Amino acid sequence: MSAPAQQRRAPAVPYRDAPPARRTPPPAAERRLDPRWVRWLPVLLILTDLVVEVALPQLTAAGFLLTTLPVLVAFGFGPLATGLSTVGALALQLLLAARVDHLIEHHHLWVYVSTLLAGLAGVALSHQRTRQDGYLVRARTVSEALQRTVLRPVPELVGGLRTAGLYRAAEAEVAIGGDLYEVCHTRFGTRILLGDVRGKGLEAVRTVADVLGAFRATAHETADLGELAEQLDRQVRREAAECGDEELFVTAVLVQHEPDSGRAEVISRGHLDPVLLTGGTVQTVHCPQDLPLGLGHLRAQGPPPVTSVPLGAGQTLLLHTDGVTEARDPAGRFYPLTDRLAERFQGRTTVAPDQLIAFLAEDVCAHGGQATDDLAVLALSPLPTT
Repeated sequence: MSAPAQQRRAPAVPYRDAPPARRTPPPAAERRLDPRWVRWLPVLLILTDLVVEVALPQLTAAGFLLTTLPVLVAFGFGPLATGLSTVGALALQLLLAARVDHLIEHHHLWVYVSTLLAGLAGVALSHQRTRQDGYLVRARTVSEALQRTVLRPVPELVGGLRTAGLYRAAEAEVAIGGDLYEVCHTRFGTRILLGDVRGKGLEAVRTVADVLGAFRATAHETADLGELAEQLDRQVRREAAECGDEELFVTAVLVQHEPDSGRAEVISRGHLDPVLLTGGTVQTVHCPQDLPLGLGHLRAQGPPPVTSVPLGAGQTLLLHTDGVTEARDPAGRFYPLTDRLAERFQGRTTVAPDQLIAFLAEDVCAHGGQATDDLAVLALSPLPTT
């Protein structure tokens, strides 16, 4: 975990006050895996062939171009359509050849044979592509189900909080990366966990699942927030022993909020400091840093005290991983989180969590382009007391 570089002001990005409408992505089985323009290539080839035939009838045998038609069709359609395109290509070649009395010339006969062979190859190619697409759709469906199971959607309301979240895995095909989050309402108040596993890939996903499972089980049974962090620390240590990775750790921030308290308790285990939006200003909440989860046994003394943060009506607490602050622009500059928030929401007495998340979703992407690290963000705001 590298510390964010010094933040610099970036040019403003236009943004609407109203957050964009939420769209539910279609299931994997309903998405096309090939781009739309691929299906127009056969049409373009036929039109090109006909134009050349009309423009240069005596100089070229334009029907030669149609030999590749079945292969082009195979990239965007199934075996049946590919076979029909082969028949259509042969019929059109015969028609064009008969138009200039070249129907049974020697080289034209070989063109017909070549088109037939290309059609057979296209049908085989289309069949194999269709099978692979089916495998990929099933893999994506499993990946999406895994994401919804491990990383549950952030509820709009939980306990006494209005919440919103953003999650992006650096590897979009995997859907889950090394960042983690959870929000749950317990008898001790609303408890929030946000963290970042050292490393990437399937091992990081395994650790994410273990830590979230431990948090969901113990958050409802452990009264003290510090003891909850210690239990998670021991869980990561057990995971490190099982997988033989002595350097495994998880940076994390834990938050507990009780309705009507006007405050939130925060524990930072080697994680980035939260950001508080209050009264039109943006403030970094500096928390005493403890060792990351999994390394607590190495501390020389006891854990630092829990940080109490004002969190009343109209205030919004932002938790984030380094996928936000370490997003780089083309010049290599890090994303200046607090500067951008201050610039965008300056003078706003209240900022709703969904507005804050919607702004970051657009602004971080506009700043850094293609994600190179996992990203997780949670925004929390108390409900007005009655």
